Amino acid sequence: MVVNIAVLASGRGTNLQSIIDNVDNGYIHDANIKAVISDVRDAHALERAKKYGISAVFIDPSEFSDKSEYEKELIKKLEEFNTDLVLLAGFMRILRSEFVRFYKRRILNIHPSLLPAFKGLRAQKQALNYGVKVSGCTVHYVTEDMDSGPIILQECVPVYEDDTEETLENRILQKEHEIYPKAVKLWVEGKV
Repeated sequence: MVVNIAVLASGRGTNLQSIIDNVDNGYIHDANIKAVISDVRDAHALERAKKYGISAVFIDPSEFSDKSEYEKELIKKLEEFNTDLVLLAGFMRILRSEFVRFYKRRILNIHPSLLPAFKGLRAQKQALNYGVKVSGCTVHYVTEDMDSGPIILQECVPVYEDDTEETLENRILQKEHEIYPKAVKLWVEGKV
Protein backbone atom coordinates (compact mmCIF):
# COMPACT_ATOMS: atom_id res chain seq x y z
CA MET A 1 0.00 0.00 0.00
CA VAL A 2 1.26 3.48 -0.89
CA VAL A 3 0.92 6.08 1.87
CA ASN A 4 -0.49 9.42 0.70
CA ILE A 5 1.25 12.32 2.42
CA ALA A 6 0.11 15.94 2.65
CA VAL A 7 2.41 18.63 4.01
CA LEU A 8 1.16 21.77 5.76
CA ALA A 9 3.66 24.61 5.53
CA SER A 10 3.69 28.37 6.06
CA GLY A 11 7.18 29.35 4.97
CA ARG A 12 10.35 28.38 3.13
CA GLY A 13 9.70 24.65 3.05
CA THR A 14 13.21 23.40 3.75
CA ASN A 15 11.89 20.43 5.73
CA LEU A 16 9.40 19.83 2.92
CA GLN A 17 12.36 19.72 0.52
CA SER A 18 14.12 17.09 2.67
CA ILE A 19 10.96 14.94 2.57
CA ILE A 20 10.59 15.41 -1.22
CA ASP A 21 14.25 14.47 -1.76
CA ASN A 22 13.97 11.35 0.37
CA VAL A 23 10.78 10.18 -1.37
CA ASP A 24 12.37 10.85 -4.78
CA ASN A 25 15.58 8.98 -3.98
CA GLY A 26 13.66 5.97 -2.63
CA TYR A 27 14.77 6.27 1.01
CA ILE A 28 11.10 6.74 1.92
CA HIS A 29 9.47 4.13 -0.27
CA ASP A 30 5.79 3.31 -0.71
CA ALA A 31 4.90 6.97 -0.14
CA ASN A 32 3.59 9.73 -2.36
CA ILE A 33 3.47 13.43 -1.50
CA LYS A 34 0.04 14.33 -2.85
CA ALA A 35 -0.24 17.95 -1.73
CA VAL A 36 1.37 20.89 -0.02
CA ILE A 37 -1.15 23.18 1.64
CA SER A 38 -0.31 26.61 3.01
CA ASP A 39 -2.06 29.36 4.92
CA VAL A 40 0.33 31.90 3.32
CA ARG A 41 -0.29 32.86 -0.31
CA ASP A 42 3.38 33.41 -1.22
CA ALA A 43 4.95 30.67 0.91
CA HIS A 44 8.03 29.34 -0.86
CA ALA A 45 6.89 25.82 0.10
CA LEU A 46 4.16 26.14 -2.55
CA GLU A 47 6.78 26.93 -5.20
CA ARG A 48 8.78 23.88 -4.12
CA ALA A 49 5.68 21.73 -4.54
CA LYS A 50 4.94 23.07 -8.02
CA LYS A 51 8.53 22.41 -9.10
CA TYR A 52 8.04 18.70 -8.32
CA GLY A 53 4.53 18.38 -9.76
CA ILE A 54 2.93 18.21 -6.33
CA SER A 55 -0.46 19.89 -5.88
CA ALA A 56 0.14 23.29 -4.26
CA VAL A 57 -2.90 24.67 -2.44
CA PHE A 58 -3.37 27.99 -0.70
CA ILE A 59 -6.29 28.18 1.70
CA ASP A 60 -6.79 31.74 2.86
CA PRO A 61 -7.68 31.87 6.58
CA SER A 62 -9.22 35.33 6.15
CA GLU A 63 -12.00 33.84 4.01
CA PHE A 64 -13.43 31.91 6.97
CA SER A 65 -15.50 33.19 9.87
CA ASP A 66 -13.38 31.39 12.46
CA LYS A 67 -10.61 28.85 12.97
CA SER A 68 -13.08 25.96 13.12
CA GLU A 69 -14.45 26.76 9.66
CA TYR A 70 -10.94 27.09 8.27
CA GLU A 71 -9.97 23.68 9.62
CA LYS A 72 -13.14 22.08 8.22
CA GLU A 73 -12.01 23.30 4.80
CA LEU A 74 -8.51 22.01 5.49
CA ILE A 75 -9.87 18.55 6.35
CA LYS A 76 -12.08 18.61 3.26
CA LYS A 77 -9.07 19.39 1.07
CA LEU A 78 -6.89 16.77 2.78
CA GLU A 79 -9.59 14.17 2.25
CA GLU A 80 -9.78 15.06 -1.45
CA PHE A 81 -6.15 13.92 -1.63
CA ASN A 82 -6.91 10.70 0.32
CA THR A 83 -4.39 11.77 2.94
CA ASP A 84 -3.01 9.04 5.19
CA LEU A 85 -0.29 11.10 6.89
CA VAL A 86 -0.16 14.84 7.59
CA LEU A 87 3.26 16.44 8.06
CA LEU A 88 3.66 19.85 9.63
CA ALA A 89 6.70 21.62 8.19
CA GLY A 90 6.83 25.12 9.54
CA PHE A 91 3.04 25.38 9.67
CA MET A 92 2.53 28.38 11.93
CA ARG A 93 -0.98 27.62 13.12
CA ILE A 94 -2.02 25.75 16.23
CA LEU A 95 -4.47 23.05 15.19
CA ARG A 96 -7.70 22.69 17.13
CA SER A 97 -8.70 19.53 19.00
CA GLU A 98 -11.25 18.50 16.38
CA PHE A 99 -8.62 18.49 13.63
CA VAL A 100 -6.09 16.62 15.76
CA ARG A 101 -8.67 13.99 16.73
CA PHE A 102 -9.70 13.52 13.08
CA TYR A 103 -6.08 12.65 12.18
CA LYS A 104 -5.12 11.01 15.48
CA ARG A 105 -1.69 9.34 15.24
CA ARG A 106 -1.48 10.55 11.63
CA ILE A 107 0.03 14.03 12.16
CA LEU A 108 3.78 14.50 12.68
CA ASN A 109 5.61 17.70 13.52
CA ILE A 110 9.25 18.75 13.71
CA HIS A 111 10.18 21.16 16.51
CA PRO A 112 13.54 22.94 16.98
CA SER A 113 14.23 21.89 20.56
CA LEU A 114 14.66 18.77 22.62
CA LEU A 115 11.07 18.51 23.79
CA PRO A 116 9.65 18.77 26.36
CA ALA A 117 12.03 21.74 26.73
CA PHE A 118 11.30 25.05 24.97
CA LYS A 119 7.87 24.52 23.47
CA GLY A 120 6.26 27.08 21.21
CA LEU A 121 7.76 29.87 19.15
CA ARG A 122 11.43 30.87 19.03
CA ALA A 123 12.67 27.74 20.74
CA GLN A 124 16.26 28.57 19.80
CA LYS A 125 16.05 31.93 21.56
CA GLN A 126 14.50 30.23 24.59
CA ALA A 127 17.42 27.77 24.66
CA LEU A 128 20.01 30.55 24.44
CA ASN A 129 18.29 32.61 27.12
CA TYR A 130 18.20 29.61 29.43
CA GLY A 131 21.89 28.94 28.89
CA VAL A 132 21.71 25.30 27.84
CA LYS A 133 24.85 23.65 26.45
CA VAL A 134 22.92 21.22 24.23
CA SER A 135 19.81 21.77 22.14
CA GLY A 136 18.41 19.96 19.14
CA CYS A 137 15.21 18.94 17.42
CA THR A 138 12.31 16.57 17.93
CA VAL A 139 9.89 14.78 15.65
CA HIS A 140 6.69 14.03 17.53
CA TYR A 141 3.07 13.13 17.09
CA VAL A 142 0.74 16.11 17.21
CA THR A 143 -1.74 15.94 20.05
CA GLU A 144 -4.23 18.39 21.49
CA ASP A 145 -1.55 19.94 23.71
CA MET A 146 1.03 22.05 21.88
CA ASP A 147 4.41 20.38 21.35
CA SER A 148 3.51 17.65 23.83
CA GLY A 149 2.82 14.55 21.73
CA PRO A 150 4.77 11.30 21.97
CA ILE A 151 8.34 11.69 20.75
CA ILE A 152 9.42 9.67 17.71
CA LEU A 153 13.01 10.87 17.19
CA GLN A 154 15.35 13.48 18.62
CA GLU A 155 18.81 14.71 17.67
CA CYS A 156 21.19 16.85 19.71
CA VAL A 157 23.38 19.75 18.65
CA PRO A 158 25.91 21.63 20.78
CA VAL A 159 25.23 25.20 21.84
CA TYR A 160 28.34 27.39 21.62
CA GLU A 161 29.19 30.45 23.71
CA ASP A 162 29.13 32.72 20.66
CA ASP A 163 25.90 31.32 19.19
CA THR A 164 23.21 33.66 18.03
CA GLU A 165 19.62 32.66 17.49
CA GLU A 166 20.40 32.40 13.76
CA THR A 167 23.54 30.25 14.08
CA LEU A 168 21.81 27.86 16.46
CA GLU A 169 18.74 27.75 14.20
CA ASN A 170 20.92 26.81 11.20
CA ARG A 171 22.73 24.04 13.11
CA ILE A 172 19.42 22.60 14.34
CA LEU A 173 17.86 22.87 10.88
CA GLN A 174 20.59 20.64 9.43
CA LYS A 175 19.61 17.93 11.92
CA GLU A 176 15.91 18.49 11.22
CA HIS A 177 16.57 17.65 7.58
CA GLU A 178 18.11 14.35 8.71
CA ILE A 179 15.62 13.13 11.30
CA TYR A 180 12.30 14.20 9.76
CA PRO A 181 12.71 11.86 6.76
CA LYS A 182 13.83 9.08 9.15
CA ALA A 183 10.67 9.52 11.23
CA VAL A 184 8.45 9.58 8.13
CA LYS A 185 10.14 6.42 6.85
CA LEU A 186 9.49 4.69 10.19
CA TRP A 187 5.83 5.76 10.14
CA VAL A 188 5.32 4.65 6.52
CA GLU A 189 6.91 1.28 7.32
CA GLY A 190 4.68 0.82 10.40
CA LYS A 191 7.67 0.87 12.77
CA VAL A 192 6.60 3.72 15.05
